[in-house]
Amino acid sequence: MTIAQITLHQPRRLAVGAGLVGEVGPWAADAQSTLVIATPITAGFADRLKLSGRVTVFDAIPGEPDIATLEAALEVARQCKPDLIVGLGGGSVLDVAKLVAVLWDSAQTLGDVAGPNRVAGRRTRLAQVATTAGTGSEAGIRSLITDPEKGNKIAVESPHMIADFAVLDPELTYSVPPAVTAATGVDAMAHCVEAFTNRRAHPMIDGFARMGFRLVGKYLARAVRDGQDTEAREGLMLASYYGGICLGPVNTAAGHAIAYPLGTRLGLPHGLANAIIFPHVLAFNRSVAAKKTDEVALALGFGDALSEAQLLSAAHGFCRSLGIEMSLAAHGATVDDLPRYASEAHANRRLMDNNPIDMSVDDVLSVYRAAF
Repeated sequence: MTIAQITLHQPRRLAVGAGLVGEVGPWAADAQSTLVIATPITAGFADRLKLSGRVTVFDAIPGEPDIATLEAALEVARQCKPDLIVGLGGGSVLDVAKLVAVLWDSAQTLGDVAGPNRVAGRRTRLAQVATTAGTGSEAGIRSLITDPEKGNKIAVESPHMIADFAVLDPELTYSVPPAVTAATGVDAMAHCVEAFTNRRAHPMIDGFARMGFRLVGKYLARAVRDGQDTEAREGLMLASYYGGICLGPVNTAAGHAIAYPLGTRLGLPHGLANAIIFPHVLAFNRSVAAKKTDEVALALGFGDALSEAQLLSAAHGFCRSLGIEMSLAAHGATVDDLPRYASEAHANRRLMDNNPIDMSVDDVLSVYRAAF
């Protein structure tokens, strides 16, 4: 068997540990103008960055950033002309920060850079400071923005969007509520598991994936129980980071494709959407990825050599035990919505083609019905 070639991009500098958010300012002591991209909540951490020079904070980032959000952020950047951009938040914030870094002082538009390797070059230093443990966006070269008219996500991928400095400071995640900790933790795990069982799986990425889902198995329940558990919080941030590395060369598969319409159409947070779908796709893929799926099940404490039905039950119970509401109906979906979601998810060939087994539109619909 020939092993596929991969290229791995990682931040030029990575700081992991409690209190290290304060290293951003000294690292960029020469910055004259800094734009911090945040949410109204994460903007409260801006002082901990210890920035010097002129600091502008843009904190109007919603849970699912869209084209209008990006345009507003770009307008602020053009006014303050930053020589440093800091993403301070979860995946949505970090994704917007990447795009602002490459677009604010460029002739290119979002449409020009959509897809892989179309960014002409980056002109602005970028620090990415994660405040959740879920997307791993601080590790990667990809950004997702919702197009509300089309109801889908625009994916931009470029090595020019990799962070110059990424910070994983578990203290910034202490205040993340248990429900969000649970959902984003399952999302981090899904990145690892979907890359691990992927058609494009690679031995090197398998290593990162294993480290990621094992950390989630070890620490997620602990962090949900006690948000101030520094060891558990740091373990989850590492799991999220490893998941972010998995996304670059391998990416996710059907699980994420099926979760996306729940974000763009139903308005569910990305982590929650993935948590609801995760058990169903894990079980569906078992028939062709049995050995790797068994490894995941053991790492998460489900047991050994489970049948598809047992695996679904165990994974569903794992998510529910973390306090995640696993019913789509409880989140406002209707039976009539499901076929539309299914056709949109199935049309996402960018991810669906990575799945280890082909899924028909009816297979996707059956997942939504089972999750209903």
